[in-house]
Amino acid sequence: MQQDTETLTVPLDLEPTDRAAAGASAIGRWVAAARPKTLLLAATPVLAGIALAAITTGTLAPLVAAATLLAALAIQVGTNLHNDAADFERGTDTPDRVGPPRATAQGWFTARQVRAAAHLTFGIAFALGLLLVARGGWPIFLVGVAALASGYGYTSGPRPIAYGPFGELYVLAFFGITAVAGSYYLQTLTLDWPAVTLGLALGLPAAAVLLLNNYRDLETDSAAGRRTLCYVLGRPRARVLYALLMLLPPLPLLLGAGLPGATWLTLGALPLGLLLTARLYQGAQGAQINPMLGQTGLYQGLLTLLMIVGFAFGGGA
Repeated sequence: MQQDTETLTVPLDLEPTDRAAAGASAIGRWVAAARPKTLLLAATPVLAGIALAAITTGTLAPLVAAATLLAALAIQVGTNLHNDAADFERGTDTPDRVGPPRATAQGWFTARQVRAAAHLTFGIAFALGLLLVARGGWPIFLVGVAALASGYGYTSGPRPIAYGPFGELYVLAFFGITAVAGSYYLQTLTLDWPAVTLGLALGLPAAAVLLLNNYRDLETDSAAGRRTLCYVLGRPRARVLYALLMLLPPLPLLLGAGLPGATWLTLGALPLGLLLTARLYQGAQGAQINPMLGQTGLYQGLLTLLMIVGFAFGGGA
């Protein structure tokens, strides 16, 4: 099942929101508040799990696939909206923030309005989740409840995930492994090691997006009391971790027993990973990080695309 997926998700700013949104219609502002550029990270692991299931079994449950994808997107949007309101109320979104503008902080909508929109979107995800539970039973119910709880708990509650050092681990476990394996399970009603391997590979660049997001916002996050992994490591070691998260993904795809097709094709994504890593080591900071966030997300998408092309070849890796 979804991100954060009936998967677990993380609200991220993949690229600068169009500043023209400040003068746009109410609909345009709501679209900007939902952060549509983050949806690729929500969709990619779901599509990967569905593709693996289709190639492995030779069948596809299209309605289940559509419901899984829509639930993943709904949870991601709901998480983004809830994060928008919660960060404003906690004082995290200050004028010093270098990321894209947020709807509540910009005064486009009140925190109450944005939170109500988040509740509505989570409600849609819940309704879709009921359909998925009818298909997958208790395992999917438990994953769905965890997904919704994490969407609320990412920036809310006494110990928000976003304010501690475990955000990247959370993304790896749920935005990667749980999302891919859950989507695969909903198609096949079984859980196999290749789905876990694939989830691990796609979870690494997803975690890199969050690490880079926090790398950009280190000073303002620290001032707001956020003790992220980047804060714990410091920027030099955070750069090393970013490099590992970007360059290791093809390894589990190549070594994972049972993955079908020409998985070596995923090596074609490495030049982009190397380029982004080099930019970070060359001193990218502040607003210079914004386009790199989107490009890191695209790296995950490229890995998925190359993997699906490799699946089409059939045979062994």
